[in-house]
Amino acid sequence: MDAEAWDEYYTSTDLVFGAPPSDTVVELVFGLERRVPLGPFAVGEPRPELPRVLDLGCGEGRNALWLATHGWQVDAVDFSQTGIDKGRTVASRLSRSVRSRIDWHHAEVTELATAGLNGPYELVLMAFLHLVPEDRKALLLKAVELLSPEGTLIVLGNDTLNITEGYGGETNPLLTFTPNDIVTELGPAGEEIRIRIADRIQRPTEERDAIDALVVATKPAPAVPEPDPLALEIPQPPALDSL
Repeated sequence: MDAEAWDEYYTSTDLVFGAPPSDTVVELVFGLERRVPLGPFAVGEPRPELPRVLDLGCGEGRNALWLATHGWQVDAVDFSQTGIDKGRTVASRLSRSVRSRIDWHHAEVTELATAGLNGPYELVLMAFLHLVPEDRKALLLKAVELLSPEGTLIVLGNDTLNITEGYGGETNPLLTFTPNDIVTELGPAGEEIRIRIADRIQRPTEERDAIDALVVATKPAPAVPEPDPLALEIPQPPALDSL
């Protein structure tokens, strides 16, 4: 679906995916140790007081709103203006402090630089964002670049197996993926990313369980160089017989 089709889809009902956030996202984010990004930041850009998250394909903002409520500074991105507007409407009912933690961006997730989204982020979230493989791979590698040291990447979506054995969700096989697909596409990032979780998970629905693909990866902190043992030697006083 293109942006116009999603606009029409989001207009069809109040909140297409409901107001609560993804249970899987909540469980994973609660397990993170939140750290303010270390940088580098652009010249003149203030150091953030809260950990930052980039919500790619935010839709109507259900995850973005939950993250802001729980102390994250959120950049929420989607190509559907209707989805963004509905997210803003829900946010307007929340406290001013929560509203101020969300920056809404009407933009293509494949064109983050032109939207002024340069990071670093402690968390990058790709939840139920289904792209063609070449765009997905490029976005995954861009997400790695945008992560701060020790930052986390969460990729969650309809597994390819869900089409035949699960329920609901994306029906185009080209747009679904497996955990192994994501791991393979992250391969060119090399040592810049480490896979923590790569698994299929069952998600209860009103009918039967859906099958989702989940990958969680972290960006390692820069290696600390080993101290020079010679530099640590304590000078010894001269021997008495040399005085």
